[in-house]
Formats: sequence, C-alpha cells, structure tokens
Amino acid sequence: MTSLLNIQRSITGQAWRWRGLAADARDPGFAPDDLVTQLLLARGCPRDELEAHRAPSIRAFMPDPSIFNDMDKAAERLADAVQAGEQVAIFGDYDVDGATSAALLILLLRDLGLEARPYIPDRLMEGYGPSGEALVKLKAEGASLIVTVDCGAQAFEALAMAQGVGAEVIVVDHHKCASELPVALALVNPNRLDETAGAAHGHLAAVGVAWLLGAALIRTLRTRGWFENRPEPRLLDLLDIVALGTVADVASLKGLNRAFVAQGLKVMAQRRNIGLNALIEASRLTRAPVCSDLGFALGPRINAGGRVGRSDLGVRLLTTRDPDEARAIAAELNTLNEERRAIEAEVQRTAEELSLTQGNRAVAIVHAHGWHAGVIGIVAGRLKEKLGRPAIVIALDEAGIGKGSGRSIPGVDLGAAVLAAKDAGLLHAGGGHAMACGVTIAEDRLDAFADFLEERLSEKVTAAMGDRALLFDAVVAPGGVNPALVEAMEEGGPYGMGWPAPRIAAGPVTVIKADIVGTNHVRAIVAGDDGRSIKAVAFRAAETELGQALLSAPRHRKLWLAGRARIDDWGSRPAAELHIDDAAWCD
Repeated sequence: MTSLLNIQRSITGQAWRWRGLAADARDPGFAPDDLVTQLLLARGCPRDELEAHRAPSIRAFMPDPSIFNDMDKAAERLADAVQAGEQVAIFGDYDVDGATSAALLILLLRDLGLEARPYIPDRLMEGYGPSGEALVKLKAEGASLIVTVDCGAQAFEALAMAQGVGAEVIVVDHHKCASELPVALALVNPNRLDETAGAAHGHLAAVGVAWLLGAALIRTLRTRGWFENRPEPRLLDLLDIVALGTVADVASLKGLNRAFVAQGLKVMAQRRNIGLNALIEASRLTRAPVCSDLGFALGPRINAGGRVGRSDLGVRLLTTRDPDEARAIAAELNTLNEERRAIEAEVQRTAEELSLTQGNRAVAIVHAHGWHAGVIGIVAGRLKEKLGRPAIVIALDEAGIGKGSGRSIPGVDLGAAVLAAKDAGLLHAGGGHAMACGVTIAEDRLDAFADFLEERLSEKVTAAMGDRALLFDAVVAPGGVNPALVEAMEEGGPYGMGWPAPRIAAGPVTVIKADIVGTNHVRAIVAGDDGRSIKAVAFRAAETELGQALLSAPRHRKLWLAGRARIDDWGSRPAAELHIDDAAWCD
C-alpha cells in the first residue's frame, strides 16, 4: 500500500497509507473526480460490479435458497406445519442476532396464519444455546416442531435429548461447525464444512439465513397453491429486522449483507414495525436511522435485556402489535441499557488493569470472579481495540467455571481456534466465528487454554499487527470537510465490518481551542491554511497521547488530522465535523 503524506509514525504510532493503491494508480479507467467509484474499488469491488454495489438490491445479490444444504427440507417441514396449524416454537439466542432471527420467523409465520411460540434462554441461568431440558420441555408442552435460530450448530447433547423424546428440530445458525454435525431434522448453516455455498455466504448473520429460509418457505407454499385464496406475505417488509441483526452482530457488509442493510434501512425509515419505532423514539433519534445507529443505538438496547436478566424483551418488542406495550418495553430496555453501561465500565476498568500484567501474549485473556457475564463481550471488544490484538474476557462463578467472550482482529480466526481448543479437551463448550467467540472453561484450564492459543495464533497475530496501519480514502483541506463531502461518501455505503467507513486526512491545521467534554472526550476547533475552521472530536481520548497532543498543541505547530467526516445537525443548519482517530505533526 502506498504511503500517505509520507507519514510513517503518527501520534498513535501508526503509518498512514492509501486504502489499496494511490488514487492516481488504482485503475487505468478511474476518473479522479468520481469519489464513489474510488470508494468502491478501494474496498475490493470488481469493476464489473460497480453499478450493483452503488445501489445494493436484493435482486442483484439474492442466491437461490436451495443451494444450501437442508434448506429445502427445512422449508418443506415448516410448510407442513403452516398448513396443518401445528404448534411451533422458535428457540433464539439472547443477543440481537438471536432476537431478530426469532422475531423474523415469528412475524412471517404470523402472516401465514400460524402463531409461533418464542423461547429465549436466560443468559445467566441457562447459558448459551439450546439446552436439552428446554427442548424436552417445549416438546412436552405441545410443540410439534422446534426451530433454533443463531444457535444449535454445536448442541450435540441437547439435540440428542430432543431426538430421544421425538422432538423434531430445525437448526438455523451461522456459527462455525465441526466436521460432525449434531442430529437434527435439518441443519441450515452456510458455515457447515460440507457446504459448497459457504464460500460466498459464510459471512451472513443468522437473521440473514433465517430470511433465506423464509424465502424458501414462501416459495414452497406458493408451489403448493397455499396463496390461491390468501395474500402472500411481503418478505421484503421484514428487512428492517434483518438489517438490525446483521449490523449488530458485526457481520461483514459484503455481498448479500450490503443489500440486506441498504434496503433494510429504507424499510426502517418507514417505521412499519411498532416495536422498532418505539425503540427509535426511546433512542432519541429524530431522523431516519443510519447504519451506525443500528450498531451503537438500537442494537445495544435490544442486547441490554439479555445481558442483565430480561432475555425475552427484545423478541417481545419486535413482535408486539400493541403500541403501548412497545413503548413500555422500549423504555425498560433503555433503562436496562443504562444499568449495563455502569456495570460494563467497572468490568472494563479491571480488565484493562489485568491485561497490563500479561506481557505480549498473542491473545489477551483476562478473568475474574464476580464479573457480570452479560457485559464481557462488550468489554472484550473494547479491550481488543485498546490492545490491537484479540482479547477474551472470562467471568468465573463460585464453582470455578468461567463463561467467556472473545473478539478478534482482521486476519485472525478466533472462532476456529476456540473450536480446536474444544476438540483438544480444554473447554467445556466453545464456538463462534472469525471475529467473535464464546467459551465455557474450568478455572484450572485457563493457563493451558492461553498456551494453546499462543501456539496456534502467535504468528498470525504478529503478522496482523505488523500490517497495522491507518488506511485513507481522501486528503482534504479543512474547508473540504462539509456536508457535501459526507453525503458523497455515504453513497458508497452502507459501511460496517468488512466495508469500512471512509477515512480522510484533513489539514494542515492549527488547534485554536481544545477542551474535555463528557466522558473523557476531547473537543477541538481547528483552522487550516485555507482560512476555514472545523469542529473535531476525539472520543474517549483525554487520557491518551492523542488527546494530550490536541489539548496541548502549540499555535506554531501544525497537524494533519485523521478521521471520519460526520454531519453535525445540532445547529440551525447542518454542518460537518471530524471524528478524530489519529493525528500527525507536520514537522
């Protein structure tokens, strides 16, 4: 990658480089003034797919659902249940992907005339995934068909227990699979090792897989003549839920996921889902939600119920028909989210202190008794960002059993490593995908687990960290940080995991004023040689080298600022501001 502004070491210690090749060398047919084309090409979009990626549509990226193993078998069995009016239970995970997957199938089946029963396990009491006891209970209470969503790919014992009492189970999942699969009526998962379609669709969240199952179900019922005297559900109307689950699960926004999110945001703007509308209002969003709102405003609130003991609230919110109930649940989730933030802050502080005692292990593994298991995933993500390497945070109970959650960095498949550790007998349970994992481990196996990951991932982590650099899409003068630039860059979206939001370098600038606001955020007013000034913010940076540089920058020294241009709509008319993630001295 080509160096940007010849900056080899910024204030945060990183090199600055163009994303891909330099703008004038990326493509012989590239028009330098076509910013959207530049953004798409830099993210790996083939030139012959530019138009499809400019406005991602379901039609352009939709696969035939039948290409997936067991998809037709699952659709046929669900169609039987719809036509016979059977009792169906939807067993979902307690996070956003699980809640949205369950809600999607419940809403679709409701439109087909079947009221399915949701079951969301309690994170603290039941743990992750389907338990045999829960599946047996659902069967005993009359469920003739159970569909697990966002879980089940590793539930060998639970599914065997279900089979033992004659329960029929369809598994809809996206997590890593072992070479041997648990027994189930059908197991739909693009990450099955025998799945030939997985290479193109292994990045789907569970809610995306559930939507494809919905498409297969409607097609099956259409073939059977089910809609000759009744309306056919509009599956596209459920894309708002698919978008929320996809973004909140940090799924890579490539291929079909880009279409899910781009079209889902359009549906969400229409406020069709009563519960989502209430949640948007509780989040104090006065405009149509954008992609980042799904990950940072709506998703955390849905997650909050599962994290602090009210795991069913998310599904209830997304499936309610009652506006008053929706407002009440949204308000409760908002309150629980505030409680979650306070708990998270304390666990994060202790986890960061413990990480300092570990040296340079490839994967930071921190653990303690008394940590709330509902926040360890968030803390793992924050710790990973702070350290620049994978991190696993483990909460130990009184019996010495730890529940852990991990987050990885690009180029390091943490889910596969955890699955290997489980196969090696180091874990009671474990699984996940490339960027995230979950583990259950005995306290006396923690050191062996850490050594296993060190041996397996050390070289990969070193290589990934060695390639660490800030990547840029444009260099602008301060006057160029304006609403028109933000709007133009948004046309290359939606942005998220695997399709990073554009980063710009703005400068050179002089810091006119800088102070600390909120929770250790640094706010600055900077001016450029073009005579224009802009507002800039470095979040949670007051105690970092970057924050201190901004706060103490002398007037005679100029800086280049790196960050994301965003719309600032607090004033009487929209303006743009820069969200800073790095800076470099000009001299």
